[in-house]
Amino acid sequence: MASATLTIDLDAIAANWRALDRLSGPDTQTAAVVKADAYGLGAARISRALAQAGARRFFVALAEEGAVVRQALGPGPQICVLSGHIAGDTEMIGDLDLTPMLNSIDQVTRHLEALPGHPFGVQIDTGMNRLGMKAVEWQAVAPFLLEAGPELLMSHLACADEDGHPMNAAQLAAFHALTDGTGVPRSFSATGGIMLGPDYHFDLTRPGVGLYGGQPFDGAARVVTLSLPVVQVHELEPGETVGYSATWTAEAPARTATVVGGYADGLHRTLSNTAVLWHGDIPCPLVGRVSMDFVTVDISHLDETPQTLDILGPNQTIDDLAGSAGTIGYEMLTGLSQRYVRRYSGSGA
Repeated sequence: MASATLTIDLDAIAANWRALDRLSGPDTQTAAVVKADAYGLGAARISRALAQAGARRFFVALAEEGAVVRQALGPGPQICVLSGHIAGDTEMIGDLDLTPMLNSIDQVTRHLEALPGHPFGVQIDTGMNRLGMKAVEWQAVAPFLLEAGPELLMSHLACADEDGHPMNAAQLAAFHALTDGTGVPRSFSATGGIMLGPDYHFDLTRPGVGLYGGQPFDGAARVVTLSLPVVQVHELEPGETVGYSATWTAEAPARTATVVGGYADGLHRTLSNTAVLWHGDIPCPLVGRVSMDFVTVDISHLDETPQTLDILGPNQTIDDLAGSAGTIGYEMLTGLSQRYVRRYSGSGA
């Protein structure tokens, strides 16, 4: 097979959800964030695996993403839309029983006029300045909105990945000030907030990247393996170069493997002459530039010609690879190409 294979362990995702559920505490519900096609890994399959593990509330970014999850899960589980009630989404929100997290007074007006009695939540901006009502907006409409019966009040931490960052405590204080005494269930923490401890958990946590094996969840089970097939092997003499712009030169007789996968597949050009691929437990350096469809790997030290080399697997996590690329695990995950053949493993496959 010429295509690279991305193997996704559904049992590992379920185990990560259960672990984050335990960390959230017995009095806190644990949802699951499956936006961006479950961080690029397939929202339909992953939502079903998470539902089997016990998740009953799911978060997506857009109503269209909610439609995919609803089709996968059927009626019952609650699907919350972080972008809220956007113009043009009314029919989808109503027909598919999606719960928008209203972010502005305009969205409040749209939702309550178009879908009276339909469930909704409210997102309050406590300092991230991305989505949510400002404090003065929330305070102006809170009496009316609380009477309308929101199902959830939520906010989002800007610096949760940095334990001890002063903004965490400041946002927590703001969230308490704006929501204490409302009697409405509250949600404040994604994966990073769960790691900050019980003070940040409230009634509902919303783990995302931790489900898929990413930081800051240090105890995450490995979810993805990405195996790139070898399509050609070259024997190089000293002084010969590899790839565009000839950025790597063989200093001694060398043997290189050309493997399928490039920047069109989410392997950043910043991995050029930096990343490592693996043959079992043996590291093999990526040499030369990452091109659109292929990378080249030094296999001079191997006793055999491998059929595939792993760029994600037991010896290299998504965050390890992201570190080599100078980015974050979120970007590496969501950038994994649709050209990869996706294979699901585990009891939910």
